[in-house]
Amino acid sequence: MMSSRLTVFVATFGWLAALWLTAPDARADVYELRIYKTAEGKLDALNARFRDHTMRLFQKHGIESIGYWVPTDEETSKNTLIYVIKHASRDAAAESWKAFIADPEWKKAAAESGVGRLAGPPASIYMEATDYSPSYENADGDEDDVFELRIYKAREGKLGKLDARFRDHTIDLFAKHGIKSVAYWHPTDQPDSADTLIYIIEHESADAAKQSWKAFGSDPAWKKAARESGVGGLAKKPESIYMKATDYSPIK
Repeated sequence: MMSSRLTVFVATFGWLAALWLTAPDARADVYELRIYKTAEGKLDALNARFRDHTMRLFQKHGIESIGYWVPTDEETSKNTLIYVIKHASRDAAAESWKAFIADPEWKKAAAESGVGRLAGPPASIYMEATDYSPSYENADGDEDDVFELRIYKAREGKLGKLDARFRDHTIDLFAKHGIKSVAYWHPTDQPDSADTLIYIIEHESADAAKQSWKAFGSDPAWKKAARESGVGGLAKKPESIYMKATDYSPIK
């Protein structure tokens, strides 16, 4: 089930990798969510390449590593890497990627890594942080910790109300029920910039996640906030991908 949801997610947003639209403010910080799917048996080699070469070369070319994760789903955990990086601006992102790809050290690392070609073009979504996105600090880094990537599509004209609900109610209620907020973003490119919220949260364990969501969903304060927010139902069922941080991820 998780594998099919991830496939839908990549199919929905993968086309953004080919777009090069200018963001509303090309000078502002911009984040990039990327999803790689390797050929069978090549994920360990890809992780080694990121651990030993890619992250350092990202930094060399002005790309800040935020977090790297592998889905917990049995099938997608074999071939999928999800990560978030940060650029000084959309224009800087273009220059950084150009310099990175042309770097002889990168070319050598790529050739010698044993990764080969990815199973398909990487999915890439450029994003900007919401005004309520928190400053995240690593907790205990326990091996049981799980992260959750969630994607919400609001109904037409309702994204502002969804943001208000998160800003004024949801984040505090998440914390109340043991859900730690990592970051909240909107895609920068149309049409998704008008209706999409992407966020990552952290749970103490997979079992804790189930208990937290159950308690959150039944909390009278949440029910009241949801009822009064004016959001209504979402345009479609939220996407949810549970993930484990890699050993080289800055966020863990």
